[in-house]
Amino acid sequence: MMRKRIAAAGAAVCLVWTGTAQAADLLVGVYGHDVTFIGKAIGSGAAGREDGIDLHLGLRSEPIAALWGDPQAHAFVSINSENTSNFVAAGLSWPIGVTDRLYVRPGLGLAYTDGEAGLPPVNEPGLTPDEVARRLELYNTRIDFGSKLLFQPELSLGYTFTERFAAELSWVHISNAQIFHQGKNQGLDEAGVRLIYSF
Repeated sequence: MMRKRIAAAGAAVCLVWTGTAQAADLLVGVYGHDVTFIGKAIGSGAAGREDGIDLHLGLRSEPIAALWGDPQAHAFVSINSENTSNFVAAGLSWPIGVTDRLYVRPGLGLAYTDGEAGLPPVNEPGLTPDEVARRLELYNTRIDFGSKLLFQPELSLGYTFTERFAAELSWVHISNAQIFHQGKNQGLDEAGVRLIYSF
């Protein structure tokens, strides 16, 4: 049920977007969900608790000349195959050319997830063994984001094949950064590839 709500919210973001801003790119991506190799490399305390793959579907705007570096605005929905932590995100990204066809694209945005935020403690006094087991199962299989509203940094390495088509190796992260919540900040790392179609 929540996955349908997140998908509907993502579709609404995209529809509002197309009504208020000129969409330049369509994004379709497939990502590994809750990957740990990136988090370990950068010391982010990757969770590695959830499984599945994520489908990303979104839009990017034309470059925004009024902002520094002419960024593009983005909005996308991420749907998890195991229906654990789905999210919608929106923000800005800056394409930086390396060669005529190769580029890097750092980005930053905000996300809203239907994942867990505030799992009950396992060591609370007076719990029955069944309740301890239930909570321990949650702790071992779900990310505790601490907050539903999260930061969404990303980094991509892209290659433009034609005027219309490009592909990007992409990393997307969501976490509260100890700003939207104090305490748990397990976060989610996704890594994958997305195809870009330019209108």
